[in-house]
Formats: sequence, C-alpha cells, structure tokens
Amino acid sequence: MILPDVLPPGLDLVFCGTAPSRASMRAGAYYAKPGNAFWPSLHAAGLTPTRLHPQDFATLPSLGLGLTDLNKTEFGNDVDLDPAAYDVAGFVDKMRRCRPGGIAFTSKNAAAVFLAGHFGLAGSPVYGRQVRDFEGAALFVLPSPSGQARRFFTLEPWREAAAFVAARRATTR
Repeated sequence: MILPDVLPPGLDLVFCGTAPSRASMRAGAYYAKPGNAFWPSLHAAGLTPTRLHPQDFATLPSLGLGLTDLNKTEFGNDVDLDPAAYDVAGFVDKMRRCRPGGIAFTSKNAAAVFLAGHFGLAGSPVYGRQVRDFEGAALFVLPSPSGQARRFFTLEPWREAAAFVAARRATTR
C-alpha cells in the first residue's frame, strides 16, 4: 500500500481517486503534486474551514472526510496503471465497513472503473451527484483536480458535494 486509507467509520464523505501520483508517492501524502487543485478545492467548495495541505491529510476525519484510491499498489498517471490492479471489490468492502454518507470520485476514470466493476455500467459518467447510490451512500463524480486535467476542471460538482455534506451534518448532528 503506497498511501494509507483514511477511513474511520461514519464519515460524511470519502474521496476516492484512481492511484497516487509519483509526487504523492514520494511525499507520502494524498494529492501532493504541485499544481493539483484538490486541497484548494476542498476549501473553495466549503468542505474545510481553512486551506489544508497534502501533509494534513490525516486530519480530514476530524472534518468528516476520508481518502482512498481504487488502486492501492501502483502510482502514476492513469494511462500507466494496470487495469487489473484496480480493486473494486476491496473498495466495496472498505465502504461497507466505513459506511460514509457519500463517496466522491476525484475523476471520471475512477468513477467509471467503480461503476463498471460494481454495477456493470459502461461509459463515461457525468459530473455531479449520480442517480444511483451505493447502499445508501450518495455517489458524486468530481472533475479531476490534477493539473493535467485543468481544462476540464470546474468547482461546481465540488460545491454540490459540499452542499450534500452540509445538509447531512444539519440532519445528523
């Protein structure tokens, strides 16, 4: 395992990527590549009260947030990853143990791998909240925060996930 899961039970939202980047692997922290918009987007969308940094990843559960990847054995760009290394069954088991209120895939690729592997759905999902949920957990597809995907990035689906978290907190706490 390159990066540890951050998945205590009862989280409001779990972020799931495909696999760590080379920079994240070297730093030992999620979304650590310079130019990655993950940490600024959390704050801009209203999911964190201040802007956090990659080395702060272990503090996310105190904010009701968690982290994992579908591929826990490789690192690098999606095109360089072995499709056989995506562990959808392992991810499903983790989500059943963690029981988050929602799951936010941080790229269309991560979402497509899960949706195909678990539900048998093919094709590219749309950004935002999905029609289907996972055993009561809302599913979101977010634009990749990677600097390599900047031309596709918009904060709106991140804000939609933040609004879900705010509504969940208002009713469960």
